Amino acid sequence: MADPSTSPPLTRASVAEARELIKPFVHRTPVITSASLSAFASTSASAGKARPKLRLWFKCENFQKVGAFKARGAFHAIERLKREPGWLAGGGAERGVVTHSSGNHAQALSLAARTNGIPAYIVMPSISAPPKIAATKGYGANVVFSGSTSVEREAVTAKVVDETGARLVPPYDHPDIVLGQGTLGLEFQEQVEALMAEEDEKEKQSGRGGGKTREKKGLDAILAPCGGGGMLSGVALSCEGTGIRVFGTEPSFQGADDAKRGYESGVRVESVSTLTVADGLRTPVGKVPWSVIYERRLVSGFYSVGEDDIKRALRLAYERLKVVIEPSSAVPLAVALYNEDFRAMVEREAGGEGWDLGIVFSGGNVSLEALGKLFAEEGSAAEGSK
Repeated sequence: MADPSTSPPLTRASVAEARELIKPFVHRTPVITSASLSAFASTSASAGKARPKLRLWFKCENFQKVGAFKARGAFHAIERLKREPGWLAGGGAERGVVTHSSGNHAQALSLAARTNGIPAYIVMPSISAPPKIAATKGYGANVVFSGSTSVEREAVTAKVVDETGARLVPPYDHPDIVLGQGTLGLEFQEQVEALMAEEDEKEKQSGRGGGKTREKKGLDAILAPCGGGGMLSGVALSCEGTGIRVFGTEPSFQGADDAKRGYESGVRVESVSTLTVADGLRTPVGKVPWSVIYERRLVSGFYSVGEDDIKRALRLAYERLKVVIEPSSAVPLAVALYNEDFRAMVEREAGGEGWDLGIVFSGGNVSLEALGKLFAEEGSAAEGSK
């Protein structure tokens, strides 16, 4: 990883610079809407519950390269590393990069390294799912197996560094990763503004809008999932100074809501042990993301949801939006639909105008077998059609 002291400052302008660096390598993923889900989010399941007016916008990083937002941070990390004084001239590219991951970061770094002709060493627990191992190898990585604990993974990673001279690229706890992930936030803002302007123009031409245009063109808030916090903090940086509020979302199962607990207590939680269905969110928030999220207060708060709500939201995404997302991606939608504290807050603060609320779908890497098992005992959650 590039020396953090050589990284750009953690600002919105730096996120914009990161976007230019990675533009040739990543997709500009689509933003979609759903009239039926927006209507569902704006109703109440029972009397006395909040009924906020919500217009939902979905940023689909499940369509990103490697199927997740992680490609953004990985490509930015490599581009910054190439610009580190002396790294290329000193043979850094030949020695390669290394990380320990069994998830989306493993595949993202493997792809970014292969694209640049750089060797990648990925330390994965020997108990990792065979499809994940195969996918990582498919991107050209040298997979090195380890035990399943963090201590075992880090020990093997250190050995790889000693033997090869490869540079460590962490999954979230580095400024270059944060800035790369934040590029999705800039895209999201611009895409929603453009879509709103397009809607206004159509209404103007058809006469349906009575000649009026909306006073505010853009998002009011964004809900993003939080694991290590790299993406959440990057999105928060992308919204700094815009008036758009950013909220983190987490599972509550077995203490998976470490960021929420840390944010409320003022002390970062450094370890998490949970088997939440949202397996991409089983990690504690890193130091660098925490500095943005809590110390600079660029994240306005956190909300968590239980396993059943995550599954319900996941099913709705499949049935209404017809998109493939992983359980971690469903967490922000679950908060918008089922977390009464969040919904009451929006109703209170937004009033009759409501909010244009951005939902980040962080990825779509989930097997059909896992989905089948997940939904095996569930009844249909469909409540109408678009």
